[in-house]
Amino acid sequence: MERTATALLILSAFCAGIIWLQIFLSKKENKWAGLILPAVALCLSFIAVLGIGAFTTTSLAVRVEDENGAVVQEEVLSATSARISPIHDTPALILTVVGVFLVSNIPTLAFLAIYFACREKQRQRKALEKMQAQDLA
Repeated sequence: MERTATALLILSAFCAGIIWLQIFLSKKENKWAGLILPAVALCLSFIAVLGIGAFTTTSLAVRVEDENGAVVQEEVLSATSARISPIHDTPALILTVVGVFLVSNIPTLAFLAIYFACREKQRQRKALEKMQAQDLA
C-alpha cells in the first residue's frame, strides 16, 4: 500500500510539473516555446502508432492435441504461405491504428488547450495595455 501511495504521489508530482512547464512556456513572449511540449507529445503518438507494426503478428500457430491434452503436432504458418490468408483484416488494423492515435494524442490536446488559453489571456492583456496607452495619449 505504501508503494502504491508513493508511486501515485510521484506520478502526480510529475504530471503537475509537466503542466506547470507547459504554462510557463506558453506565457513566454516567443510563441514557439509553448508549442514544444505539444510537438513532443505528437511525436510520441506517432511512435506509438508505428509501434503497432512491431507487435502485429503475421503468423498463425497451429497446435494439434489428442484427447489427453498432449501436443501431437505444432506448426507455425506464415501469412505469406499459400495455405492461409493474412491474420489481421485491414478494417480491424485501421481501427486499431486510429484508436491508438486518438488515445495517445490526449496529452497533445491538453497541452494545446493550455497553450491557447495562456496565449488568449496574453492577447487580452496586450489589447488592454494598448487601449490604456491610447487613452493616455
